[in-house]
Amino acid sequence: MMNPLTRTLCTVSVALMALVACGEPPSAPEAELRAWVADGVEAAESKERRNLVGMISESYVDGRGNERSDIENLLRLYFLRQNNITLLPNIEETVVYGDTAARIVMTVGMAGTNDGVLGFSADAYRFELELEKDGDDWQLIAARWGELGDEIK
Repeated sequence: MMNPLTRTLCTVSVALMALVACGEPPSAPEAELRAWVADGVEAAESKERRNLVGMISESYVDGRGNERSDIENLLRLYFLRQNNITLLPNIEETVVYGDTAARIVMTVGMAGTNDGVLGFSADAYRFELELEKDGDDWQLIAARWGELGDEIK
């Protein structure tokens, strides 16, 4: 069982990585967001913490009081504990505002192998992500999440 700090790390990292294409042909910003997420998924599954942290705005703050540096520390801890990571995202809604801001609602299943008693861990979360385009790059500026079936906080 993961402690709350590890769970928060896992949740945010999954949120950064879990967007997938769906529905009609995407607008340019939506295509950029999918590419951003694909890069995040690859970085998470490869445990490339610095690449993931680079996808988070320096002004990131979430409702749980986490800042960018807190998320970086959570990623560090989670990657040390997990031998392998697999993400299974399902985007429920993507809204782009004026080509420079976006809101994404999604569900993500995540699994990892580790050296624990069972040798693996698995969870599912629902996320609401807020992103902002900074120059040519999308950056995560805020996130809310909760275990699947629970309230998003």
